[in-house]
Amino acid sequence: MDRFGDLDIFARVVSAGSMSQAGRETGLSPAVISKRIRRLEERLGVRLLQRTTRQLALTEAGQGFHERVVGILAAIEEAESEAGQGAAEARGLLRISAPTSFGRLHIAPFMQRFLDAHPAVSLDMTLTDAFVDIIGEGYDLAIRIADLGDSSLIARRLAPAHRVLCAAPAYLARAGNPQGLSDLVDHALLIHNGSEWRLEGPEGPVTVRVMSRLRTNSSEVVREAVLAGGGIALRSTWDVGPELKSGALMRVLPQYGSSARLGVHALYPSRRHVEQKLRVFIEFLQALYGPTPYWDAGLDL
Repeated sequence: MDRFGDLDIFARVVSAGSMSQAGRETGLSPAVISKRIRRLEERLGVRLLQRTTRQLALTEAGQGFHERVVGILAAIEEAESEAGQGAAEARGLLRISAPTSFGRLHIAPFMQRFLDAHPAVSLDMTLTDAFVDIIGEGYDLAIRIADLGDSSLIARRLAPAHRVLCAAPAYLARAGNPQGLSDLVDHALLIHNGSEWRLEGPEGPVTVRVMSRLRTNSSEVVREAVLAGGGIALRSTWDVGPELKSGALMRVLPQYGSSARLGVHALYPSRRHVEQKLRVFIEFLQALYGPTPYWDAGLDL
C-alpha cells in the first residue's frame, strides 16, 4: 500500500482546494483521487475532509493531520534534495519576490557574489510589499517576514526577525519617554498598513491599538518619519539597526518587542524534487544571515 502517495495526494487536494484540480496536477482522475482519500480516512479511522458540492473543508482532525503531513513531506523533500545535491549544476532562471526594503538592503548588495559563484544561474528579482501568489505568478521563491502559520508551501527559516519600539532622541526630549503601554495614548505613533501593534512583553502577548495622524502604505515613509522625530514606531532591527547603534534612534519600552516566532523565511512551492538553483540560493541566504544575523550584531535584544 502506497502510504506516502496517499499523504502526497491528501496534501495536494488541500492545497488545490478540489479533487479535480489535484487530479490535473497529478495526472489522476477525480475518482481515483477520491478513492485514495477515502482509503486514507479508512486507515486512520477519522474523516479528514468535509465534502460538499462546491468545496472541500478540513475537519478538526484533518487540520491537525494536514499540519503534520506538510511537515513530513517537507522533510522528505529536503532529505532527497540533500542526497542529490551534487548530481547537477545549478542553472537556469530563478524568479524571486522579496519585500522592498529588505530586498534592497539585505539581498541586492550580495547578488553579484551569488552570481559569481553560480555562473549558469540568472536572477529575476521583484521587490514588492504586496502579498504575491507564488504559484499563480510563477515565482520560484518568495522572501516573507512573518510568523508563518499553516501553508501548502514549504518554508525555510533564514533568520530571526526582531522588531522594537523606537523614536528619535529629539522626539523623546520633547514628548517624554513612556514608562508603560498605557502611556502610548499620549504619544504620536507611526504605523503603516494597519491599526495595531502585536507585541510580546512580561505579561505575554499584547495588542496595542494605534491611532496615527500619518497614514501610509509604505514602511519606508514610516522609517523616515520616525528618524525625523515624528513619533514612536515599531521597526525591524534589519531596517534600523545602524540607527539604533549610532544613537539616531533610541529604544522605547525595551521590555516589549515582536514575537520570537517572527522570522525571515524563504517560501517555495511544495515539490518532490527541489531544483538545484533554488537549493543553492536558499543555502546562500542561510549562510549569509544565520541564527544571529549581522544586522543584530551589537544590539541588546
